[in-house]
Amino acid sequence: MESVLDLLRQTVTSPWVYLLIFALTAVDAVVPMVPGEAVVIAAAVLATSGQPELVAVWVSAALGAIAGDHVSYEIGRGGGARRLANFPAESRRRASLEWARRALDRHGGMILTTARYVPGGRTAVTLTMGAVRYPRRSFLLYDAIGGVTWALYCVLLGYFGGITFERDPLRGVLAGLGVSVVVTVLIEAVRRARRRTTARG
Repeated sequence: MESVLDLLRQTVTSPWVYLLIFALTAVDAVVPMVPGEAVVIAAAVLATSGQPELVAVWVSAALGAIAGDHVSYEIGRGGGARRLANFPAESRRRASLEWARRALDRHGGMILTTARYVPGGRTAVTLTMGAVRYPRRSFLLYDAIGGVTWALYCVLLGYFGGITFERDPLRGVLAGLGVSVVVTVLIEAVRRARRRTTARG
């Protein structure tokens, strides 16, 4: 445990840590298995000792998340839109994407901001928004709201975990990640319950 903690401390005291946070949270938008959220929480836990700077962690994470979402959106807008145009008018895929387009037209902002907290949801939604050509200006607005609030959520989880376990930062990291998992599970449970209720209605 001490060696892991020492490695974390060496990493977060490096001036490159903010670029690392930016890069990982950006790549996380396209490759969901990249542990962007875990890195932000870990950095925030260790920020309780003064390094890295908490606000800089927040800004780096938010900018990385927003940048990554825009890359995913553009990928969907390029390849996805062309594929959509090639689907036969009566195909199930075409019907599914048309349904997605209507849903995003009505509730795009809410879907985009909440999908960030669902495993893989962020990538699926941003790609789909690009594929159905959701307006860029609206995407930027709602994605900025989602990216900033998500980064703040991760930073606060880590910060309070670090304060609570001041003498054992590794436990603080684990506690922050644990709370994050619980919140994610609850959001997913609510989403599925609402889907079942809508299907029955």
